[in-house]
Amino acid sequence: MCRLYGFSATHPTRLECSLVEAQNALQVQSDRDGRGRRNADGWGIARWPSHEAEVVRSTQSAFADAGFAETAATTRSHITLAHVRAATVGDVKPDNVHPFRNGPWAFAHNGTLTDHAALAPEMLNGAYREPAGTTDSELIFQWLLGRMPGYGLNPEQPAGDVNQLAELLKQGVLDLVRASLAHSESPPARLNFLLSDGVNLVASRWGNSLYWTERHGVRDCSVCGTDHCPEGGGSYRAIVIASEPITSERWTEVEEGSVLAVDGKAKLTVSDLFPMAA
Repeated sequence: MCRLYGFSATHPTRLECSLVEAQNALQVQSDRDGRGRRNADGWGIARWPSHEAEVVRSTQSAFADAGFAETAATTRSHITLAHVRAATVGDVKPDNVHPFRNGPWAFAHNGTLTDHAALAPEMLNGAYREPAGTTDSELIFQWLLGRMPGYGLNPEQPAGDVNQLAELLKQGVLDLVRASLAHSESPPARLNFLLSDGVNLVASRWGNSLYWTERHGVRDCSVCGTDHCPEGGGSYRAIVIASEPITSERWTEVEEGSVLAVDGKAKLTVSDLFPMAA
């Protein structure tokens, strides 16, 4: 069921070590993750060289595709999303590879929306655009974009407030869980999301593993020992979110039913979904 990587920093940062060279880099996880599973059905990297999201995607396996390492080596961004796919819903084809993008927004998903075929007609009615592919994940993305105006957000503009974005994700996860349970007695939905506008980053943990680590004033990479952000200095700050720990740094496991919100200054806030469900 895929592996996720999300990165937010106060300064543009080179990320090839986290994506390729680290002990448990995302490329390593594409071949064999911490569960002993392979995520070989495509890869994608979203980055923001400008206010528009740029997404590079491939249906090849990240561990066997030189393009993954080449893209990682040229990635230098305040925010980056990356994904290696283990296909559940939707064939292995370009339109089904994560992350998905719309203007400044990019989205990636680890999990499955149970009985999504039954939910699709209603979700499409509220979607911002019709999905190009056939995954439940892209449908969820377009559905979230369509709900943005109700939270003071614009699907074509970055969010003014990360808290509005966090509320969108919180309520979206809860509504999808409720709808999925109402339509099916199958295993519950798994809804680990990453969503970013190039300034803010939000993530959810529902059903699959998720971890985070913080870097503050760190200049030398823990993997290669070189400086990945020379201009950062003592004010440098970064938050890394991933399906499983990537480096030997200290990682914190995200509690089930949580939403993480990272603002433009790489400040992290963790909130609980359950009070909303009460």
